[in-house]
Amino acid sequence: MVSTKNSYEDAVGKLNKLQSNKSTIEQIRKEKAGHKCTNVEDMEYYLKRTGVSLSKLDEMSVIHVAGTKGKGSTSAMCESILRYHGFRTGFYSSPHLVAVRERIRLDGKVVSEEQFAHYFHEVYGKLDSSKAFEGDMPKYFAFLTVMAFNVFLEEKVDVAIVEVGIGGIVDYTNVLRKVPVVGITALGLDHTSILGTTLPEIAAAKAGVMKRGCEAYTVQQPQEAMDVLKSYADYVKCPLTVVPEYTHYKFPLTNGISLPINLEAYQTNASLAVQLSHAWMRIRKHGRNGFKNGLNGLKNGVNGTVLKKIVTELNEETVKGLTSCKWPGRYQIVETQYATFYLDGAHTKESVEICAEWFKDRSRHRPKALIFSATGDRNGKVLLKPLKEIGFDRAFFVIPTANKKISQNSDNFSLVEQDELIQRCQRHAEIWSGDHTSVMECVADALLTIEKEFQGEKSSILVTGSLHLVGAVLSILDPNLSS
Repeated sequence: MVSTKNSYEDAVGKLNKLQSNKSTIEQIRKEKAGHKCTNVEDMEYYLKRTGVSLSKLDEMSVIHVAGTKGKGSTSAMCESILRYHGFRTGFYSSPHLVAVRERIRLDGKVVSEEQFAHYFHEVYGKLDSSKAFEGDMPKYFAFLTVMAFNVFLEEKVDVAIVEVGIGGIVDYTNVLRKVPVVGITALGLDHTSILGTTLPEIAAAKAGVMKRGCEAYTVQQPQEAMDVLKSYADYVKCPLTVVPEYTHYKFPLTNGISLPINLEAYQTNASLAVQLSHAWMRIRKHGRNGFKNGLNGLKNGVNGTVLKKIVTELNEETVKGLTSCKWPGRYQIVETQYATFYLDGAHTKESVEICAEWFKDRSRHRPKALIFSATGDRNGKVLLKPLKEIGFDRAFFVIPTANKKISQNSDNFSLVEQDELIQRCQRHAEIWSGDHTSVMECVADALLTIEKEFQGEKSSILVTGSLHLVGAVLSILDPNLSS
């Protein structure tokens, strides 16, 4: 393996040059306008150039998780449960908070700089040497998807938990064909310029991860979204099950268990994670031919009947998996000498409303300050409304980077123009339209201002609106994500 730190920095530098989120988004927008989006076909092409055919990819057993809210924490809990049951796990998620290698995990651990550099250069070299023309390379997220699948196959994981990037049906991860178990978390309006402006349109995009022969699980959804999910499940002949409420579970201890986050939304994600992980274990145990090379995982009992699908009595391994799971950047509290920081990368109307209630319930100190940033096409007016009701003493609208100057070899380097980012912050400040409001070019400036202005007073700081913003704050307060 490559062992020098420079090799990792070189890998990140090369990866950053592949950034082009705008072009990827434009590709999906063309699909909406009647032009075919080729993301899945492109992914097949890139994988093949690294030696991974679709039949080879079929050998990787996957739990595929889509949704608007909570798919990261659901996936993380699912991985943790399976790991505590003794399985070798792979986990692919996005975005990262501090380091890009957070996106690829083996046995619950972020791959090391050495591992990341080794696999990056191996995959990059194969793709670079097989270019049909200059620029014939996958973009940032597509490259990481190719790399993650190569890692999981080479490391021979028992199961890979794969979180969808954007949407579902045209997401790069949907190149997966033979998926035993699929999960769809709570749905809401997000990425509306890409996926649609109504809940049924969003649901249709997410439903595309369901395949014939898999088992699909979801949480309670608004009826108009549930109707779309059920219709698509019937179309592809994939059974869709709504998971039980968290209160229906029986635990080894009579007093139940304490989840890391005591919120209804998190409990809903926990219930979905339990069903996904146990469905996978049941199919693995009873499926014909181990289900890896076939679509027979569904009818896996005697005479093709489906074995018990819903688990409500949880064993010790499952409980340990739930209670020990850590998923930073979501409902996270970090203490410093001058302030208590409440971090949650909420970026939809519903998730910001939950975040606001969580902050009001947990914050103990005055003064209170808000650090906010929202990316892409998200509606700032909608996101800021529930936060306005809290009564902050100070509000900062900040470009979601730790410092003003960021090296192109940095894990959080972005090609988005500075002027565009500042203009977005200014629009949010205008929507807020209150006194004691500032627009800042980086998180470091906001933190210095807070420390100076609230000197001698322990303040409560809410950081929300974007996971990129939360990551920028954590890269200063807790770069090793130790808390």
